[in-house]
Amino acid sequence: MTNHFHLGMSKATELTKAGKLAEATALIQSLLRDKPQTEATVDPDETFIDGTFTRLDDVRAAADDPAPTLTPAPTPAPPSRPRSSLRETLRSIAVGGMPTHAPFAKGPVPLPEGAEFITMTHANRHGQRDYKLYIPATRTPARMPLIVMLHGCTQSPDDFAAGTGMNALAERHGFLVAYPAQPTGANANKCWNWFKPEDQGRDGGEPALIAGLVRDVMRDHPVDPARIYIAGLSAGGAAAAIVAAAYPDLFSAVGVHSGLPVGAANDIPQAFSAMRSGADGVALPHAVPTIVIHGTADATVHPRNGAAVVERTLQAFDGLRATRRKGVSPGGRSYRHSSHINADGKPMIEHWEIDGAGHAWAGGQPEGSFTDPSGPDASGEMLRFFLQHSRG
Repeated sequence: MTNHFHLGMSKATELTKAGKLAEATALIQSLLRDKPQTEATVDPDETFIDGTFTRLDDVRAAADDPAPTLTPAPTPAPPSRPRSSLRETLRSIAVGGMPTHAPFAKGPVPLPEGAEFITMTHANRHGQRDYKLYIPATRTPARMPLIVMLHGCTQSPDDFAAGTGMNALAERHGFLVAYPAQPTGANANKCWNWFKPEDQGRDGGEPALIAGLVRDVMRDHPVDPARIYIAGLSAGGAAAAIVAAAYPDLFSAVGVHSGLPVGAANDIPQAFSAMRSGADGVALPHAVPTIVIHGTADATVHPRNGAAVVERTLQAFDGLRATRRKGVSPGGRSYRHSSHINADGKPMIEHWEIDGAGHAWAGGQPEGSFTDPSGPDASGEMLRFFLQHSRG
């Protein structure tokens, strides 16, 4: 990235904050036109969210079955939504958020009898966050795994739970799910602040809040401390990568869906550039098992970011052997799956590249926003990957 581009983006940010959206739009379009084709391949007025919807009726991902079978029942996709201009994106940034547009979510899925989906609050010296906790009816006296799910921009815990279908998996296999909520007071679009330096490290900002609420759940519920996992979508995926890197003593594995590598940005201009063109990220201090899922047609977060998450994680491990295969989901979406396996044959890193998929949770449910119509099923694959890893 050239110094000229960084200076131009800084100027565009100043114009945006001053309310001069037309000038900022023209400047960014000029900067993108001047960049080499390898750095930016998305039209400046291209939509930031590119996804349609499907129903996933049956996911089987038991802990003792490392290859769950998916049985989707396709439903017609709704009409495509109008594309959004760069000026609308800048207006969003000007009020403190990151670019995104949310489709309508149908609402929460009814709870099974005996299950609970409760709202809790964690507070510490870094602030406070509400979160929702799913407690399955199929609970047992034994300690249960816990999965932390970080929603994307404009989403909520209920929306994200409905779209990912993770609660249904929790009911089937007996684990807890926590959904932290990002309030508009922290970010106007409810994005996790992965691009702010104060929210990128241990014992500070949002990572400390998320770790703190996990410890609250551990205190109040029968959580297996060796089987705690974190995953997220988009800004939530970027934040999940940050939190897992900051707390390898707490999380046994991480799932990054349509997200970015740790250290991808330190301010809004860098965040805009990373989302559009990709970022290398920074070296990771600890090796944490990681599964990455990204659509090759993602126009919101460039798929180079998913590849960077994989590359940075690979650098933290030693002696892994790579295997690769191609496949087609039951919904007809082709994909490439890379697995990096240790000497015991356990996958430590997985990379799912979904051909033609946009910025949406793969295999998601139509009850939630930002779900992909044709799989493969991200929730089932993440669960399969997670349950192969425990600490200690």
